[in-house]
This record gives sequence, structure tokens and C-alpha cells, in this order.
Amino acid sequence: MTAFTTRRTTARARTAAVAAIAVAGALILTGCGDQTKDDGAKSSDGASDSSAPLADKLPAEIRSAGVVKVGSDIAYAPVEFKDDSGKVVGLDPDLAAAMGKQLGVKFEFENGTFDALLTGIRSKRYDIAMSAMTDNKNRQDGVDPDTGKKVGEGVDFVDYLTAGVSIYTRKGDTESITTWSDLCGKKLGVERGTVSEDLAKAEAKKCPSGKKLTIEAFDDDQQSQTRLRAGGVDAASSDFPVAAYAVKTSGGGKDFELVGEQVEAAPYGIAVSKENTQLRDAVQAAMDALIKNGEYKKILTKWGAEEGAVTKSVVNGGK
Repeated sequence: MTAFTTRRTTARARTAAVAAIAVAGALILTGCGDQTKDDGAKSSDGASDSSAPLADKLPAEIRSAGVVKVGSDIAYAPVEFKDDSGKVVGLDPDLAAAMGKQLGVKFEFENGTFDALLTGIRSKRYDIAMSAMTDNKNRQDGVDPDTGKKVGEGVDFVDYLTAGVSIYTRKGDTESITTWSDLCGKKLGVERGTVSEDLAKAEAKKCPSGKKLTIEAFDDDQQSQTRLRAGGVDAASSDFPVAAYAVKTSGGGKDFELVGEQVEAAPYGIAVSKENTQLRDAVQAAMDALIKNGEYKKILTKWGAEEGAVTKSVVNGGK
């Protein structure tokens, strides 16, 4: 999730999206994710089925096992999180379950810290990573955004949504923050390894002497929200769907408020090893099938993410 130039999103109906998220929030109970695997939390009820129209597109070993192992930071409501019963719910799990029916397999989500998910693909712990992950060139090429040096072979992405990045503060205590430059002299909470952290680091370099931007990076977004709620930071940043959901649900809508416009609109992608092109193409075919049959739109609407809908799934569309 690396981005160094700020692009204002165009004609994003923030109020409508927040309202839709409020409806989704009223239908479910939120729960904090942990950082341990929950064997009982399966994302899909799409068990192997000989009638699955795209089953033959999968690699033979995955088709035989009947399972796609998914690495995900399951603490990022409404994209993926655990409800009070411990079940994995959200936008990504619903999309994965629907793809599973197309492919005749289960998508099983395993919880992990966000910044370790791509390493998990390299070590073959996961077949894919699906975790509100921004598709960009650095990730595609395996380049460290801080040093500019290559640190891995990179991954391919199957893109499925567009989302920007937002800043939010305690409700009624905005600290006059409306843009990223207003964060100079402030403390900002972010999730480690995300585009929010990259943007914060880039902004910190621009701050004038005596107005340092202090960045506090956490393992997951829930920790960042807790820090903001307690007054330990002046603001927090995360992807717009997540920030909007937090604003609507935390404290019954009394804890936080969005400030300014979302920036850096970019695609979310499902990460797949560059060595596994057959799995990548099968996932892309399944996502396209959902877009065409209308299931995709239903799922995005359920979670208040329809503003980020795409008309076609592409590979490596991030810049």
C-alpha cells in the first residue's frame, strides 16, 4: 500500500457511503480481531461441488484439497473482522464465499498481522492474501517503499474494489485538521504496513522545523482506534470504508468524526504468488463471474462499499 503523491478522489459520495455503512452496522455486532488463528472461523460455506462452473480452472492440488488458504488481518471492519461469536464476517469473507461456490472450494481465512501477509505467501503458509490490500507497483515488484530496494519477488494482484484513505479524529475535537499537511505538529495513529503509514511518512518529510508529525504505528486498526479514543493521538488514518465504519459504529457514533476528503483512490487486490498464475487466473475468473451475475453488487451494498465497485476484475491494475 505505497503511495507518495496525493490525489483527491472524484465525486465520492461520502455521506451516502457512510449512511450505507450505518445500515450494515445495524445488522451486525462488531468484534475486535485477535492475532491468533481461529480454526472455527471459516469464511466460506461453499464446499466442493461438482457443479461449480469454474472448478476446472484451479490448480489440481488446490482442487484436490478443496481449500484456498487465505491470509488476512481480521480486525478491519467492515472489510474483515470477527463478530461476537468469533465468526469471520465482512466484505472480503462474503466475496470469498461467493467465489468458493464458483470454484467448488472453501476459502479459509487465517488471522495474521497485515505487514506479514505477503511473507506468508512467500513461505506458502497462505495461497492468497485478501485483506483490503492496496495493489501498487511496490508490492507487485517486491520493493520496500522506505528504501526503494527490492526485498522479495513481489506478487500479482486480482483487483476487485477501489478505495481511498481518510483521516478521522475524536468527535468534536478535530484539532483543525482537514488535510494531511494539517497533521504537522500532531500525533497520528495508523496500522503498520498500510498506505496510511506510507502517506504519513511522506507527509512527515514535508513538515517545517518545530512541527514534527509523530507517527504511532500499530499491528492492527483496532489498536489505532483505541489509542485515538483514549486521547493518545490527535487523529488516525485508515482506508475510507474502515474509517467511515468506525465513525458510524464506535460508541454508537459518538466517538469519532471524519475530517477532510479521502485521498489516494486505488484498487484493492487479492495477492497471489507470481509463481501461481493458474490460481491467479482462477480467482480473477471467479470475481468476474460475481460481477456479471450481480452477486458482487449485492455483497458490496450489504457492507456499504458500493461506491468502490468496479465493472471488471483486472490483474495488477495498481500504479
